[in-house]
Amino acid sequence: MSDATQSTNAIPEISAAEGGGGSGRLHGVARWLAIVAGVIGIFLNVNQLFNFQFFVGAVMIDTSYYYLLAGLFLVTVYLIYPATPSAKNRIPWYDWLMALLTLGLTGYLAWNGENIIQEGWDIRAPTDANIIASSLPFLGEIVGSDVTIIAGAFCFLALEGVRRVGGGVLFSICFFFFLYPLFSESMPGFMWGPSSPFPQLVQQHALGTESIIGVPMRVVAGLLIGFLIFGSALVITGGGEFFMTFATALMGRSRGGPAKVAILSSGFFGSLSGSVISNVVTTGQLTIPTMKRVGYPATYAGAVEACASTGGALMPPVMGAVAFIMAEFLNVPYSTVMVAAIVPALLFYIALILQADNYAARNGLKGQPAEEIPDLLPVLKAGWHFLFSLVVLIYLLVWVGIEAHAPYYATMMLLFTSAFQRKNPFRLNKVIPLIEDSVKNIANIVGILAGIGMIVGSLSYTGVGGAFSRELLQFAGGNVYLLLFFGAITSFILGMGMTVSACYIFLAIVMGPALIGAGLDPVASHLFILYWGMLSYITPPVALAAVAASSIAGSNALSTGFLAMRMGLTNFILPFLFVLTPTLILRGDTSAIVLDVSSAIIAVWLMASAFEGWLYYVGRIEWITRAPLLVAAMCFLLPSIYADIGGAVILVAVFFFNGVLNKPNQAAA
Repeated sequence: MSDATQSTNAIPEISAAEGGGGSGRLHGVARWLAIVAGVIGIFLNVNQLFNFQFFVGAVMIDTSYYYLLAGLFLVTVYLIYPATPSAKNRIPWYDWLMALLTLGLTGYLAWNGENIIQEGWDIRAPTDANIIASSLPFLGEIVGSDVTIIAGAFCFLALEGVRRVGGGVLFSICFFFFLYPLFSESMPGFMWGPSSPFPQLVQQHALGTESIIGVPMRVVAGLLIGFLIFGSALVITGGGEFFMTFATALMGRSRGGPAKVAILSSGFFGSLSGSVISNVVTTGQLTIPTMKRVGYPATYAGAVEACASTGGALMPPVMGAVAFIMAEFLNVPYSTVMVAAIVPALLFYIALILQADNYAARNGLKGQPAEEIPDLLPVLKAGWHFLFSLVVLIYLLVWVGIEAHAPYYATMMLLFTSAFQRKNPFRLNKVIPLIEDSVKNIANIVGILAGIGMIVGSLSYTGVGGAFSRELLQFAGGNVYLLLFFGAITSFILGMGMTVSACYIFLAIVMGPALIGAGLDPVASHLFILYWGMLSYITPPVALAAVAASSIAGSNALSTGFLAMRMGLTNFILPFLFVLTPTLILRGDTSAIVLDVSSAIIAVWLMASAFEGWLYYVGRIEWITRAPLLVAAMCFLLPSIYADIGGAVILVAVFFFNGVLNKPNQAAA
């Protein structure tokens, strides 16, 4: 179908998890209930992380804490996200019932958190009705004497939450894995695992520590909430507008300036939001029309925005939820993941900017009119506090190492400095919008990760995750390149149907151990999985980022997707490079890092020149010159000094045969 006529209002329907949806239901009592539930959840998070000991002189045990957080934010999921499109502007009675049931169930589980762990309820849940009645008498009358019924109800609520937030595809995947232990004993080969009867199945998912309140929920409770609040604070205080204006002041005057503004602003915004589609919708509404106005075709404008928004989720310092989950899986500080992602992300954005510049040079495009370009100094003077808060955040993450506390300190610094600004100062009337935006973002991620936890749980309980890794290693026969090829294809296919977090979590369990077992660097292996899972956003037939951008640009979605795929080719190659050459993720000897990063930058420049048909100091080039440039780029990408020398020889030959070396005055930059 053609997406040229799609309205931007339809974009959120691509995925509720990415584009939002249903927030129009938040008004009146529902709005205040969501705010109160969210405030209590945030308060619990602060109390737990900072050890304020507000509850009976001690920090509550982790299990109880996870249940309370899951319950409080699942309540907001049922208030924000409708069960059906017909309820997008109202809250039916069954949503109120599910919200109250969620509070009751999670309150009961939190109250018995210590008993659940010490007595192993996930293996053998108690059947004494007095246990229920002594905690919540009214609930005991409803569900009877079996805790299994409570566990089953909690599983249902978590699955319904992921359906509303993540959409039908993600729900189907989570539901399949939720039921998988029922029939795993009948599966062939490495898919075989010990099966569980249904009562034990729901006990494991709801009462165990490997499923709903497993790794994903631990990441939310331990790290992610603070960063989501920091992102909301940036939005409420005008950070999104500042980064757009800042990018315009830096790049707007240059040829093809609007495309470069789109790349920079989407990189800034995407790093903080971590959401590809919301990045396209938010920044693309401004950047795509501006790009078209200075001469970029609609398809090219959409492709630029799609690529830039996709890369934003891979850009430090925040990188979205998945980077924190990665740190948890690897058992390393988040700063380790953040530092490793710096060079690949920068190479990707350098490639985009060079392509946009070369296209503008080849087609004679200009920058924005001078009257639309703000002066850089006034922009920095008005928005220095945004950059300062980011510097504070990075300093606390990398040098101080207080990852859980860092976003809260950075948020307080941002709000304090913002209060003294003349333009858009932070005042008390913005407190409620800040809380509301934070609660929506947290509810969004909790709704997804509670369901995704069931995937982790089923793979863990059946042992299929480990079996898959062993089979994959054996099938590859020790061939690392074959193993990486399988990993790339698997990651890409799963990325079509899952959110980034779901795709990564699944592959971190089944693919990560295989790559690490083959002797590859653990951080590089997990980044490899993440990058290839992200590529489905810009690769047909799915290409959700390209579809969203094309609906704004008024271009054909398929054409936009293929162009975005070509522009983002760097991201197809980089994962193989840094997993085989960890120097590109800043791991190894300093001299080797400098050499390999420099070679990669040259390679990116040559690929951009070949793709767009423009070479600095030569000018317009055709395929007779483009082909050798691509060969030279491949040489510079190979981890060998001899390959670099070969690439340099080809590049010199290209310049010589184009008359640059014997005509030094010829320059077309």
